[in-house]
Amino acid sequence: MGNVYSDHFFQAEGVPQGSVLSVTLFIVHLSPILNHLPSSVHGSLYVDDLQISCQGSNMHLIERQLQNAVNKLVAWCDNNGHAISLEKSRCVHFCRKRNLHLDPVIYIRNFALPVVNDIRFLGVLLDRKLTFLPHVLHLRKKCERSLNILKVLSKTSWGADRTSLLRIYQAVILSRIDYGCMVYGSARFTVLRRLDPIHHSALRICTGAFRTSPVESLYIISHQPTA
Repeated sequence: MGNVYSDHFFQAEGVPQGSVLSVTLFIVHLSPILNHLPSSVHGSLYVDDLQISCQGSNMHLIERQLQNAVNKLVAWCDNNGHAISLEKSRCVHFCRKRNLHLDPVIYIRNFALPVVNDIRFLGVLLDRKLTFLPHVLHLRKKCERSLNILKVLSKTSWGADRTSLLRIYQAVILSRIDYGCMVYGSARFTVLRRLDPIHHSALRICTGAFRTSPVESLYIISHQPTA
């Protein structure tokens, strides 16, 4: 700070908090972990978020393959100064069939991973039936709270103009809806329609239209795509 330097210290592992190269060095050091997975197990890594998966019809085979992969990941972390968080680790059994397969039992050392009905990965909530209904409902609740920003800024006496309100809507609300749409876009049409009231309410607030105004007119005056 200014002309005063901090004391020297030794760091056995990890990277300095807040350093410019911390993220880059961490990614470079952690990226080889996927090379230790078996060929039957798929994995994806984004910084420190790691997921592995195995597909098949024999649950015992899937369980054995995943357990072998977890053991290899734990051994690699022990040799390279990393640790897998037991509190954040979960297991999800994705299957649309009913009562045909038991849930797998996967251990990290002596800790059995809890099997949950849904899990969040990179901001997308994945349920075991892959209906994406929990994600859509959670997304709708977050966007409803963000609508209050538009309601405050849309006052007729001192509020923002239409162009500014539309830009705020695109930055605060529409960006959340667009994020992950390539993943949850495979949901049923009835599930995706639950997000339409948020989109229409925001356009009515931005354009100052009445509640009885047709939806098609909202898209036209706000220059928004209809599909």
